[in-house]
Amino acid sequence: MTVGAGQSGSGTEDQDWDGDESTADLLKTVGKQVKLWRERAGLTQAELGAAIGYSEEQVSSVERGRRVPKPGFLDAADEALGAGGLLAAFKEDVERARYPRKVRDLAKLEAEAAQLGAYASAVVHGLLQTPDYAQSLYRLHRPMLDEDTIERSVSARMARQEIFSRWPAPILSFVQEEVTLRRPVGGRMVLRGQLERLLEVGQLRNVEIQVMPIDREDHAGLGGSFMLIDPRTGPKVGHAEVQQFSRVVADRKEVRRLDSLYGIIRAQALTPRESLAFIEKVLGET
Repeated sequence: MTVGAGQSGSGTEDQDWDGDESTADLLKTVGKQVKLWRERAGLTQAELGAAIGYSEEQVSSVERGRRVPKPGFLDAADEALGAGGLLAAFKEDVERARYPRKVRDLAKLEAEAAQLGAYASAVVHGLLQTPDYAQSLYRLHRPMLDEDTIERSVSARMARQEIFSRWPAPILSFVQEEVTLRRPVGGRMVLRGQLERLLEVGQLRNVEIQVMPIDREDHAGLGGSFMLIDPRTGPKVGHAEVQQFSRVVADRKEVRRLDSLYGIIRAQALTPRESLAFIEKVLGET
């Protein structure tokens, strides 16, 4: 899955925010806390900025809830203001706010999944990617992405992989085109690490990985990649993405069509056991 890419400056500044209302409330709360601790310490915004390596404008934007502070900002402010960990405690929630909005929305759907199935035709599916592989993909993006956008996007993608350690464990299945196992994204060593990751994840009891060989004459998935998410409560939904266009499929007729299509694709692919043996073979050739 690809991730949206907003412009966020040189990478030394924190990201301006343009997301949803709940995130706005969070950033306002964090900003108020920074301001209260700064005023309690008797510092101006410029003085706090100088103490923690940020500009007065950056401190002002954070305090007004207009900018998403990086973890380093909160750590440094916490120490400089003697907040005893109360500002640093916001890091995890604020870090999620730095992710592109459509990734946050997708992560929410995945967080509710009792079952998830995904077919990936061009690259290794995002939930299966290693950090090096994901970073290499973002560096191939055109137009080019700045370093901060790449960092945020990779972090967001890795955060979604918490699904593998969730309990109760969701049932997860993936069908990968053979070409995704052979395309040397990031070079030979990055690809080897990615193949090793697939073998590792494929051993989990709640995960099945299948490979669609390129020599299959019958292939129902030539229309492109997609994902199906069956939540613990509520109706099943689909998710489709091409280039930078992403959409959730909620129409029941369309979801049923994708569900049927995924079942056919799985039947046409190698079995999970055969697939792991196939991945091991490709790894040995890489």
